Amino acid sequence: MAGCEAAYFLARHGAPVKLWEMRPTNNTPVHQTDRLAELVCSNSLKSEIETTAQGLLKIEMRRLGSLLLECAEMARVPAGSALAVDRDRFAALVTERIEKQSGIEIIRQEAVRLPDDEICIVATGPLTSDDFAAYLRTVTGEESLYFFDAIAPSLTLESLNMDKVYKASRYGKGGDDYYNCPMDKEEYQRFYEELIAADIKEGHDVDRTHYFDSCMPVEVIARRGVDTLRYGPMRPVGLNRPDGTRPYAVLQLRQEDQEGRIFGLVGFQTRIKWGEQDRIFRLIPGLEEAAFVRYGSMHRNTYINSPFLLEPTLQMKSRPRILFAGQITGVEGYMESAATGILAGINAWCLLKGRMPLIISDYTMLGSLVAFITSARPSLFQPVNANFGILPPLEPMIKNKGERYFAYVERARYALDKFSELLLKELKY
Repeated sequence: MAGCEAAYFLARHGAPVKLWEMRPTNNTPVHQTDRLAELVCSNSLKSEIETTAQGLLKIEMRRLGSLLLECAEMARVPAGSALAVDRDRFAALVTERIEKQSGIEIIRQEAVRLPDDEICIVATGPLTSDDFAAYLRTVTGEESLYFFDAIAPSLTLESLNMDKVYKASRYGKGGDDYYNCPMDKEEYQRFYEELIAADIKEGHDVDRTHYFDSCMPVEVIARRGVDTLRYGPMRPVGLNRPDGTRPYAVLQLRQEDQEGRIFGLVGFQTRIKWGEQDRIFRLIPGLEEAAFVRYGSMHRNTYINSPFLLEPTLQMKSRPRILFAGQITGVEGYMESAATGILAGINAWCLLKGRMPLIISDYTMLGSLVAFITSARPSLFQPVNANFGILPPLEPMIKNKGERYFAYVERARYALDKFSELLLKELKY
């Protein structure tokens, strides 16, 4: 994601780019194709509502010429107020655009080291190869940090029991694009007990594994208490049945392909064995005969200690001709990763032209993400999503949440205008 955005920005502005992609020569544990920007977790790029953190980030990315958002518009599927895409079509569109963009040479080999005499952007994503990760440890002088991420299962629409599910989006926002599987207290209790007793997929240390909160496996959430799912991925508020009653708990299913044939279990990332997934998830009303096209799985994500290693320009402090972007920097999420790729591309272009790299204002969501990952306490550093909590506080503070979010967005727009004007001057200089 980040590498594609960086390469696209550079090539469009006249810089020759070599884009290294190790697939299909060397695949990852979760990728299934050799396409660029293949989504491996959710197919959702999250909210498009402008007064949300994710919506604001998309505003900024579009202003900076995001390739991925252009492709997402052409591959989108219904998802209420969220932007979700058909995975295959999205990856195919991104790959086609990169392949046809003059100035980009795609090299289908694994990179095992960085050249000493070129400007480089490291955007290996969450699944950095073992050999390159080992090389990065020698470059950074720091042991890489790891956290574990999980993938949610997907199933076919035709296998749902339509007598038990109903369509709705939470509080009716964006249209009734989700299928909802309601549970009463007895059904939930049975499901919960089976889930926490499920066998754990071999090869993972349950006691020592560190999870990023937004990707917490559903069974790990459940182990925190009987009601944790009901206040998390299975919360029923805003999802009343057609007769107006509120279920005890709800599983939501989100469309994953443009044809509307495949749906994913929202918030149900899991590491439990496939056979157990098949058995336990069928306990959910509506999924009794579910045909799973993909079971949930676990894979390792790698990220660097960015506060210790990176400048706010995404340059390495010790080797300023090397920049990092994407999930390896400690941003978490598709759009967050892609957005840092745009900024890395901008600053690689500045270096190539002998200009000073640019620092984007932390009044913007992108600027706040970069400020957070480059200024957090290194000993406590963990990956971060776009959220209003990382933006500098408003002065004076606005108590009303809706008005406060609107003010954040307006302030960010103004700061982005200033950054865009400065960037435009640099590009024309």
